[in-house]
Amino acid sequence: MFIRQKRNKSGSISIQIISKSGGRYKVVQSIGSGKSEQELSVLMLKARSVLKQLEGNLELFIDEEESNYEYILSSISNNQIQVIGPELIYGRLFDKIGYNQIEDKLFRHLVITRLYNPGSKLKTIDYLSNYLGENHQIQEIYRFLDKLSDRFKQEVEDITFIYTKGILGGKVGVVFYDMTTLYFESSDEDDLRKTGFSKDGKHQCPQIFLGLLVGYGGNPIGYDLFEGNIFEGHTLIPVLEKFQHRFGLNKPIVIADSGLLSKKNIDLLSENNYEYILGGRPKNESKEIQAQILKLSLQNGQSAVIQRTESQRIIVSLSQKRAYKDLQNRLRGLRKLEKKIVSGKLTKSNINNRGYNKYLRMEGEVKVELDYEKFNEDARWDGIKTFVTNSKLKPDEIINNYRQLWFIERAFRMNKTDLRIRPIYHRLRHRIEAHICISFTAYTILLELERILKANESTITLSKAAELTKRMYQINVMLPSSGKARKYPLTMDEQQRELYLMVLKKT
Repeated sequence: MFIRQKRNKSGSISIQIISKSGGRYKVVQSIGSGKSEQELSVLMLKARSVLKQLEGNLELFIDEEESNYEYILSSISNNQIQVIGPELIYGRLFDKIGYNQIEDKLFRHLVITRLYNPGSKLKTIDYLSNYLGENHQIQEIYRFLDKLSDRFKQEVEDITFIYTKGILGGKVGVVFYDMTTLYFESSDEDDLRKTGFSKDGKHQCPQIFLGLLVGYGGNPIGYDLFEGNIFEGHTLIPVLEKFQHRFGLNKPIVIADSGLLSKKNIDLLSENNYEYILGGRPKNESKEIQAQILKLSLQNGQSAVIQRTESQRIIVSLSQKRAYKDLQNRLRGLRKLEKKIVSGKLTKSNINNRGYNKYLRMEGEVKVELDYEKFNEDARWDGIKTFVTNSKLKPDEIINNYRQLWFIERAFRMNKTDLRIRPIYHRLRHRIEAHICISFTAYTILLELERILKANESTITLSKAAELTKRMYQINVMLPSSGKARKYPLTMDEQQRELYLMVLKKT
């Protein structure tokens, strides 16, 4: 007996077991028919097993069965294996927050790719092709970006605010505002991209300012973009007014760092009936206020109040941990200056009040030396932190509220590291705005994942979750008997299953 492949008029090929007796051929058993290479391979495996059975060689049949499994497994190609973790985890959170209300699959794909494999839009093309089996051209992506900001930015912010309001118990009573710079790998400026003071240290690159407004826990409310050479203090009131009117916020308490501490900002906040808590700059206060601060005999963790004006207070706190950090920073700055003096790199032009250069002075006409007396005098300020406020909250409440500002700093860090929001390679304004909108959405999803992990007291971190997500697979096969496509998810390991179940349930 032997196996025969017979071509049919329909184009399919029949697999048969044939015997020869008296010079004539007879079909002993018809195994089936197929067209694709995969279908025929499976039919041939089955035919070999049946042939061995018919020949009565059971021992060889057992060996053949084992080899069949090996053959089937080795015949699985890379393009049949699909990563499904991004959709199972990030896609489910995308839906849970409500972003699936935006009826455009490309928006979903761009956001999930930003979470799964942040990079260029070309990487998005690869992801869609390799893992979702969807083929898109780069120009299609760019055309979508051209319309994304106009069509979806407001909807994204509306969905995000509803989500944040729900997380915060239905009320947004305190908001935190800060700004960061995002640079471009280009030397060309335009009406948005301008060179200016860069918080990324990329002073030679054009940049934009990103202003972010969040609630407790860093839960996002909204954002806005500004020209790269704008003074950040001029952005606070426009952003507050925009979202306060849009979402009907009842004059929340505004918390921001010392970069926004200007008389104009304080006057505008007061005129618009906002309560505020701003990071102070004690060394910039009047001589009278400075003297009052230095007269305080605060111990670690203690605070005091100085009445600055009739409606405004300065809260002064002392922290030994901060004092140690201040001292180490000053010593680092001093050592750098000492090395430069020894090398002769410092000149008269270096004597200014920028940073630690304030410790330099001229000796005679040409010699630059260190003013150690001024260095030691600064030790009086080690560990002192001030807050300027018109709020009636208690000092401890003011300090604790201000400490929450680190969430917005972390939001910028997560966008710059986990989501790689910068550098930006786009040139056109609407594409830049689309890029920020995608990253803002991805950040909200990342924050929701972190909230779920904490609520379940899981030991899985965000970075570990990303790693687990990338290793969730399924195999796509075509069944030879029916010609139907089937998807078989591979069994998850213990941590993958834990992550999946946490995201799956309502938290």
